[in-house]
Amino acid sequence: MPSVQKSSVQKNLSISKALLRWYERHARELPWRVGPAGRKKNIKPNPYHVWLSEIMLQQTTVATVTPRFKKFLARWPDLSALAAATQEAVLAEWAGLGYYARARNLHKCAQELTANHASVFPETARELESLPGIGPYTAAAIAAIAYDEAAVVMDGNIERVMARLFAVVTPLPDAKPFLRDHAASQTPAKRVGDHAQALMDLGATICTPRNPTCILCPLNELCAAYKQGLTADLPRKKKKSPKPTRYGTAFVIRRKSDGAVLLIRRPEKGLLGGMLAPPSTDWTENKQQKPASPISAKWKKSNRKVMHTFTHFHLIMEIRQTEVSDQTVTCFKGEWVKDPAKAGLPTVFRKVFTKP
Repeated sequence: MPSVQKSSVQKNLSISKALLRWYERHARELPWRVGPAGRKKNIKPNPYHVWLSEIMLQQTTVATVTPRFKKFLARWPDLSALAAATQEAVLAEWAGLGYYARARNLHKCAQELTANHASVFPETARELESLPGIGPYTAAAIAAIAYDEAAVVMDGNIERVMARLFAVVTPLPDAKPFLRDHAASQTPAKRVGDHAQALMDLGATICTPRNPTCILCPLNELCAAYKQGLTADLPRKKKKSPKPTRYGTAFVIRRKSDGAVLLIRRPEKGLLGGMLAPPSTDWTENKQQKPASPISAKWKKSNRKVMHTFTHFHLIMEIRQTEVSDQTVTCFKGEWVKDPAKAGLPTVFRKVFTKP
């Protein structure tokens, strides 16, 4: 047993050493990151940048986030500026990134930090996790990258790297505790942030879900899956149940005088909470539902439908349109918007007004 433990320790030390050496040459240049060269000059990562990028990157790609991060930062360059913004402004700026609870919690977290923490992020994962919208992964990422706390960072890329390095054949999500243990065992005492980001970069650029370029991997000689010919088969995942399809109707109410459309703000709680949208029915699995019109008017059914996929279901939404005279539509607390494309609508509702 002692010889096995010694071998394991040696492997983990070799992994971290090889990984950091590779990262120093191949680290991605990202607008929120202080790379290896900057760290050697003792430039510290900005916790606000790390936090914002990690929230944006949840369920969203680096390519999508990069320009949005820059735009967001130009508008709200620090915590105090973000805390002073309105939630409506933050949601509008977030439009198109999806998972809008992230934006609401981002704003709440900025306000909490400004009001009760002197606009300073806590430095430990445990403290960070007590803040709105910061879960275990995000807390660990901020603590490791911004403060070099020895926190175990586990995202999808790192899970995949761990599954292959140690040939973990247990399917996800059951494998998560084992993968975390492996990641913890090799987290170094120093350069924790660089180590975590190196694993992220390795998973994003070399140890990819499909067609990994193992021949270029700095860890291939230490990778159990590579040696066993299992790379393409890992990580394994349990089969998911097929997503259900839900149905609904969106109502486009246009003002005759100028073509402006009526938008309402959705309830704070629930999917797309707090976002501007045209009035719509509930989304149910009843394909034959008869939509209740929001106002008494002559409705025209569009020959176009909106199709959109959320995390847990597909949506098919009919579009019904009407025109009203200049009198105010009093049954909604809404606003007339001449150009819905500039109103910060969620993607699903932008589709209502945009032909494919």
